[in-house]
Amino acid sequence: MKRICTICARAGSKGVRGKNLRLLNGLPLLAHSLHQAVASGLFDEIAVSSDSPEILRIAKEHGATVLVNRPVEMATDVAAKLPVIRHCVAEVERTLGVTFDTCIDLDATSPLRDVEDIRAVVEILEGSGTGNVITAMPARRSPYFNMVEQDERGVVRLAKQTASPVVRRQDAPACFDMNASIYGWTREVLMTAPGLFNHDTRLHVMPEERSIDIDSEVDFLLVELLMSRSEHVNTAEAKEGQP
Repeated sequence: MKRICTICARAGSKGVRGKNLRLLNGLPLLAHSLHQAVASGLFDEIAVSSDSPEILRIAKEHGATVLVNRPVEMATDVAAKLPVIRHCVAEVERTLGVTFDTCIDLDATSPLRDVEDIRAVVEILEGSGTGNVITAMPARRSPYFNMVEQDERGVVRLAKQTASPVVRRQDAPACFDMNASIYGWTREVLMTAPGLFNHDTRLHVMPEERSIDIDSEVDFLLVELLMSRSEHVNTAEAKEGQP
């Protein structure tokens, strides 16, 4: 069973300028995902795809084993991510002369994930026989209770209906917000599926505090705060355990 981890990090970013190399808790943002991939001990190769020579250089310093130059047309604001991941895997296979069985993608802008989240996705993917796994957190709002749609006449209604009205959010069917943190595929499904959702797509649920995707300055500040708080708690626990 051969496994590859891909991390896709382009140079351009409108929400947070230069975010993939911006220092977060003393390390470039990209480095956090690389360190998690290495720490998991799961992967034969860890590949970073980028249009930026500087990003690729930093990636090599922090654990990437293969660097992939991303084509310009795959590095625009409107480029879809799935073709980028496919290109990255195909390039690594062509360069190394190998074929992978399991393909895991870590989003560079989701540094709060835990190594155990990565292991859980791989376990679901390889243990259940499914073709792909996504990650998400419990949704704050429910389409059955307090999310609405507005039609062309301006009339508002609940986004989803049930046979009987839901009067308490707790009674609504469980819903989840995709957090874009980890994606997992078998190689066949990654290379051939028409989209992200397939007939047997599975889910790994993560808590909200590990699910923030940095897409704005506010997100960046919140992640910094959570990381500093986590370090403070861990340090305090370590001191309490000292004789």
